[in-house]
Amino acid sequence: MLRQAQYRIKFEELFIIQLNIQKAKLHRHSTVRGFVFDRKKDNYLKECFHKKIPFKMTGAQTRVLQEIRADVCSGRQMNRLLQGDVGSGKTLVALLTMLMAVDNGYQACLMVPTEVLAQQHYRSLSKLLDGIGVTIRLLTGSTKQRERTEIDRGLRDGSLNILVGTHALIEETVVFKNLGMAVIDEQHRFGVEQRAKLWKKNELAPHILVMTATPIPRTLAMTLYGDLDVSVIDELPKGRSKIITRHYTDAYRLKVYGFMRKQIEEGHQVYIVYPLISESEKTDLKDLEDGYDRITREFPTPDYHVAVVHGRMKPDQKELGMRLFEKNDAQIMVATTVIEVGVDVPNATVIVIESAERFGLSQLHQLRGRVGRGSAQSYCILMTKPNLSENAYSRISTMVNSTDGFEISETDLKLRGPGDMEGKQQSGFAFDLKMASLSQDGQLIQYVRDIANEILDDDPTLEKPENGLLVKALKEFNRDKVDYGNIS
Repeated sequence: MLRQAQYRIKFEELFIIQLNIQKAKLHRHSTVRGFVFDRKKDNYLKECFHKKIPFKMTGAQTRVLQEIRADVCSGRQMNRLLQGDVGSGKTLVALLTMLMAVDNGYQACLMVPTEVLAQQHYRSLSKLLDGIGVTIRLLTGSTKQRERTEIDRGLRDGSLNILVGTHALIEETVVFKNLGMAVIDEQHRFGVEQRAKLWKKNELAPHILVMTATPIPRTLAMTLYGDLDVSVIDELPKGRSKIITRHYTDAYRLKVYGFMRKQIEEGHQVYIVYPLISESEKTDLKDLEDGYDRITREFPTPDYHVAVVHGRMKPDQKELGMRLFEKNDAQIMVATTVIEVGVDVPNATVIVIESAERFGLSQLHQLRGRVGRGSAQSYCILMTKPNLSENAYSRISTMVNSTDGFEISETDLKLRGPGDMEGKQQSGFAFDLKMASLSQDGQLIQYVRDIANEILDDDPTLEKPENGLLVKALKEFNRDKVDYGNIS
């Protein structure tokens, strides 16, 4: 009897959530029109694909592009989540998606959470677009007024095709002539209100592609992103070897330095990441300033050069540090997590993460993704204090034993909890479920999802008398919720 009662409570909790999500998705599909990208005013996509891409795309990338193409030709607005592990090639998919808009006479934008990532994307996309006639600009908080004026003019008259930027893109002063495609990278870094502001850039909402390199467990994706169509790039480019991950404590620091020297002698480069910039009285975590002093003593000039990048630096200083490392003028980069996403240096083969117990699994996995981008064997070294809590040890062990982002995300879900699904909380257990568990009740979630869809297939607006109780339950469920159902 107890088990039956628990099952009934779980069923009701999960069913009303899935019914709410699927009803919102059905409503969006039937009422929200989208731009139709079936007329090719230009052939920028074809030209970029055949002339500028220096490698063969993976089967997964091709499949995802076909799914996106079907969306943008359907007459309904695309609202798609693209999942892909670090290094899987999401940026190229984003570029070709934006070129679908440009080919049809519309503008496109790519919004990212940090200036470092915005600059990285802008450089890589500019290289791929060079010489084919597509105009692209960068807009961040540090963009000079003269450049802002030029960008504003190009956006309003339509001569600017693609705009890459940070939160600056959603400022009210940024006005597009005809925004047809909005891509949001690392979407979990933006609040729902911020993402929703992109909708107001047009009278008819642009197509939306949100991307994440933090794989989302299937059960969580069905619930948290149930009203989005989901694409997955589950294949890495050929020639990539698995990153070897090792765990060491301070007692082995000299051994780690010796390994770094060996890698640098072989022509490779090294990241060292710290959780803090300065020493803190409240914690015993390693900090960048002390670490930089130690590294420059262990690796002195002129034999070695060390670059520094952290959040307190001015944008031009960060840019200088990044360029030194990208050009191999610096063999070691000492940094904080500002390099977590978007930094792509194929020659870097080692990342050392100090006080690794301080970081969550998804962040450790993202940081590890800074290496392994070339053909050489790469390594991730997790440095921790000797005595770890059970939770911290589980995280470190997971990283050592797995490079599969989806497997890591499942463990992360069990350790941290799924967060507030429809609100703003990103982790923890503070949301509506009292009995059901997203990490343990995956089969039940799928079951109630199927039942919800069967009901909506028969009665899309829930107008039939026998569904009156469901309508009442949905009103109760949505009473205190803000409607962000139209966007990721």
